[in-house]
Amino acid sequence: MTIRGIETLELRYKKQCNNAFAVAAFLINHEDVQEVHYPGLVNHKNHEIAKQQQNGWFGGIVSFSLKEDTQYAADQFVTNTNYFKLAESLGGVKSLLCHPAQMTHASIPRERRLQSGIKDSLIRLSCGIEDAEDLINDLNQAFLKINELKEKRYA
Repeated sequence: MTIRGIETLELRYKKQCNNAFAVAAFLINHEDVQEVHYPGLVNHKNHEIAKQQQNGWFGGIVSFSLKEDTQYAADQFVTNTNYFKLAESLGGVKSLLCHPAQMTHASIPRERRLQSGIKDSLIRLSCGIEDAEDLINDLNQAFLKINELKEKRYA
């Protein structure tokens, strides 16, 4: 099984990287997104270093924070996706997402977490090998759902 997995590793990794770039490009222009962290984007602070070190393949992980920087907003988002499943694992062939403030970094006091750049609404995506358009459509429908919920909440 290990040998079989290694034989397709490069193909899977390149697909994940391409998907992550497409997702990051979608998120960077979305009206509900405050910031996107992906070294493949030219405006990322470490893009040039990553370009030299990573031979043009910038990985499958994308992080972003919402304009409504609350744990509630992030929770609404991460529970309204279909392709992206809520989990703490990274790097598999299936797309996953996690909310660090409530999952991986939940034990860190909020002020210390914020000082480290882990905002309340930070969401981490691990892009798999599904079709990039399906992943983008999934994220978009999650944004639409949370905006509907927001409208009901303030109505």
